Amino acid sequence: MRIVILGVFVADTAYRADRQPRMGETILGRSFALGPGGKGSNQAVAAARAGGEVHFITRLGRDPFAEMARATWAAAGVIPAVTEDADSYTGAAYIFVEDATGNNAIIIAPGAAGRISEADVEARAGLIASARVFVTQLEQPMPAAVRALAIARAAGVRTILNPAPAAPLPAGMLGLCDLVTPNESEAEGLTGIAVTGIEAAGRAAAALVAAGAGAAVVTLGENGALYHDAARTVHVPAFRAGPVVETTGAGDGFAGGLAVALAEGRDAVEAVRFGCATAAISVTRAGTAPSMPARGEIDALLARAG
Repeated sequence: MRIVILGVFVADTAYRADRQPRMGETILGRSFALGPGGKGSNQAVAAARAGGEVHFITRLGRDPFAEMARATWAAAGVIPAVTEDADSYTGAAYIFVEDATGNNAIIIAPGAAGRISEADVEARAGLIASARVFVTQLEQPMPAAVRALAIARAAGVRTILNPAPAAPLPAGMLGLCDLVTPNESEAEGLTGIAVTGIEAAGRAAAALVAAGAGAAVVTLGENGALYHDAARTVHVPAFRAGPVVETTGAGDGFAGGLAVALAEGRDAVEAVRFGCATAAISVTRAGTAPSMPARGEIDALLARAG
């Protein structure tokens, strides 16, 4: 049930306020928090807390934020596969959270993780090839992600691409993906289809499969997720686990939960349900990595929902 994730760690600096400031304007915030983040790292924490054996490939600087990263992974049970980069810094993210809704806007400076290379991936080729499931995103340089997907695909590992943050994909990249998991805006960016509802999500997912992906899941926030492959299209409704506090970690919670369920051999639609349940719990808490639920919480929510 080994899961290998390639991605970025950044320290999240999260600011809550009534609104974002305009250019040249200073406003008072309601709160500030410093914590661990980065999509790949968050997904690794989510998957480990959900019960997976998770190895995380990344680069760190040698600084206090790197110490935060290692402590976060140790607490969650993530096994690090880290290249130390003394010539750079461990990344950081600015996260604005709208106080009334929990919605967010983010700027990422990846630092050392922005220097992840194909050579770094080659050095971990044996680890990638040993996985049941391999996951990556688009925060690290694209050549490294493509090479890692190719290594995993050649070894028969199930490959998942979370195409975030949104970016054009090189030719052939989708063909290396057994599953691609964009949100609504990312799906529109990849396909040109505005995802305005479940039906449009189905069209976008079908376009991604036609472009080479084995299957696609379009995540729809409070509307759950839409799964599509060559044989079926299934809408999975969202779960309700409590009042929404913050949505920042929802997509990463979904990705981590999905990876665990697939590594355990669950049907793809059941894996999407597991991912939705993971995300539903994460949004009831503040933060990203700290919001990820334990396996018992996910199983309990699924049992209540039937």
